[in-house]
Amino acid sequence: MSETEFTNSAQIARRIAELRSELPEGVRTIAVSKYKPAAVIREAYAAGIRDIGESRIQEVIEKRQLLADLPDITWHFIGHLQSNKVNAALANVDWIHSVDSLKLARRINHAITSDVPSPKLCLQVKFAPDPDKFGWEADELLRDWDELEVLDRLDVRGLMTIAPLGLTEDETRALFERARQFLQELRVNAKRWSLEDLSMGMSNDYRLAIAAGATAIRVGRTIFGER
Repeated sequence: MSETEFTNSAQIARRIAELRSELPEGVRTIAVSKYKPAAVIREAYAAGIRDIGESRIQEVIEKRQLLADLPDITWHFIGHLQSNKVNAALANVDWIHSVDSLKLARRINHAITSDVPSPKLCLQVKFAPDPDKFGWEADELLRDWDELEVLDRLDVRGLMTIAPLGLTEDETRALFERARQFLQELRVNAKRWSLEDLSMGMSNDYRLAIAAGATAIRVGRTIFGER
C-alpha cells in the first residue's frame, strides 16, 4: 500500500468513527459510493461499513463483481430506477429506496417471482416542490395507496425523501418532521406493511434528519470526501 493509499484509508476510517459517534443506536449508515472506485468501498468495509448505496445499476453490478469476496455487503439503490433496469435491480440490490411512482411499483411487482424475491422497498415522497427530483407528493401517494396495497409481491418498508437544495435549516428540519408525521399517518391505515423505515438525510443535513426520526441516512462526502 502506498503512502497516499494508507492516508486515504486512515481518513475514511476516521470519518466513519466520527460519524458513528454521533449516531443513535439503530440508525443505519448507508455509505454512498457512486462514482468512487471499489477500492474505497473495501476501505469503508474494513472500518465496519456494511451498507453501500449506488445510484446507477451498472455501477452496482461492476462493484459487486469486484467485491465478490465481501458477501455480507448490503446493496442499496438510491437513484431514479428506469423501468428497463428493474430486472437488473432485482437481481443485484437488497434495497431500493427510490420507488417513485405507481407505474414503477407495478413494474417491480410484475418482475418479482418465486425465484426473484422483492428487495426491501422505500417509497420516495417529495415534501417540498423540487423539479429536480422524482417521487410522489404526499397527497398523490394517498390517492394511490389502495392501488399500491394491491401489489402483493412488494416488500415495502417505509419512505424515502430528499430535502431540496437551498432550504434553510429550519425549513429542512420542518420537512423531515413532516416526513416522520406522514409515515405515522400511513401506518394507521396500512393493511399489509408495518412501515418502520424512514430513509432521509445526506452529508449536509443528516443531523437534522436523525433528530426528526430517520432510521437510515445516506452519506457519501462525509465518509469518502469530495468526488
